[in-house]
Amino acid sequence: MATESASPAARRRDLAVRAAVSQGLVGPGRPVVALLDTAGVRASCASLRAAFADLSPAPVLHAFAVKACPLVPVLRLLHACGLGAEVASPGELALARAAGVPPSRTVLDSPAKTPAELREALALGIAVNADNPQELARLDALVASAPTSSPLGLRVNPQVGAGAIGALSTATATSKFGVALRDEGARDFVVRAFLDRPWLTRLHTHTGSQGVPLALMAEGVRAAFELAEEVNAKAGRRQVDTLDIGGGLPVNFASDAETPAFADYARLLAGAVPGLRDGRYGLVTEFGRSLLAKHGTVLSRVEYAKSAGGRPIAVTHAGAQLATRTVYDPASWPLRIAAYGPDGTPKEGPEVVQDVAGPACFAGDLLAAGRPLPLLEQGDLVAALDTGAYYFATHYAYNSLPRPGVHGFAEDPEAAGGVRFATMREAQTVAEIVAEAGGGHADALV
Repeated sequence: MATESASPAARRRDLAVRAAVSQGLVGPGRPVVALLDTAGVRASCASLRAAFADLSPAPVLHAFAVKACPLVPVLRLLHACGLGAEVASPGELALARAAGVPPSRTVLDSPAKTPAELREALALGIAVNADNPQELARLDALVASAPTSSPLGLRVNPQVGAGAIGALSTATATSKFGVALRDEGARDFVVRAFLDRPWLTRLHTHTGSQGVPLALMAEGVRAAFELAEEVNAKAGRRQVDTLDIGGGLPVNFASDAETPAFADYARLLAGAVPGLRDGRYGLVTEFGRSLLAKHGTVLSRVEYAKSAGGRPIAVTHAGAQLATRTVYDPASWPLRIAAYGPDGTPKEGPEVVQDVAGPACFAGDLLAAGRPLPLLEQGDLVAALDTGAYYFATHYAYNSLPRPGVHGFAEDPEAAGGVRFATMREAQTVAEIVAEAGGGHADALV
């Protein structure tokens, strides 16, 4: 397809692609690069904050799901936009701290926290959501041994059902996350767990992400709200003071339109869980993909143009190592593809059904199959759109292909091509690949 030049996001993207060529970020010696539209990111953050400010007068912590884009400069940008961080491993916590996200704006979620991870979080004052009864027992011992300022909560699985992508649905009957609320005796266990622990003050739930309809997400939040009301009624006080409602807003991968919007979800929550509107409960959100996906572009040079069985094939440098989910599950994760000429201008011409292939050595390594596009030729550029989350930042080292350089961009009339780039991550070198593959231990087995 040609680029959708009518939208502001597409106009900025077109400008950035031309500037990436003219400034040498992509070309024969640099065949693949990732770009992030910082103006778009800032706008998404502002939309999120405004939507929930309209929902509730209570304090809201928007904790970005670090797994969606584990790059320190991105976390720093989001922190500057008023967001915190939701982390699920020691590595993600280290990234958030390196980005300057304070403990008071950090939430630790994971179904497999070690005692060491819990001790570190409690020592720092980071919020922790326990996943299961055994983890609660660990917290009992840690809280008894040393005081902590960490807000502590319990994750529950409302078991409200699955969305379109089973692997991303976290509120099914058999999900690995949280206490399964509809299992026999589970609800009574949760209530008693709170009554026995005055320091347990939060309830956490998350229904899933891409493919989960908003109504199902709201149903999961309503289940957590009703449980909090039950706990507080039986405690005779406001013990649960905060609801962590997770994230999961799905992303439209079909056009530049940012739908559904955060405001759509907030309005749905206001109707489905009207008790949220009175401000009795503080809120935590954990959005990830929906904040960044639309603002990322992977740009790759067409190394060769060939045909097989009468179908044209453009062989590029962007494939499974960057778009792993798309390559292995294209029905769930289709990507829009935009075609550009060697100079970075949108490619014109009649659309031809063709494949866009990646560099990995297996037949299924395709960014797009049977896609109508202006006929791609050697030296052209292919842009994989909507790749700002879970693509260029979470590399799959198939064939020891290098991680690409990642650059943020913003319009700047004084910069070459009207765009200023900022390096977020240098391209990985061959020497770094060798080092990661045990190059310093070559004789270890002989």
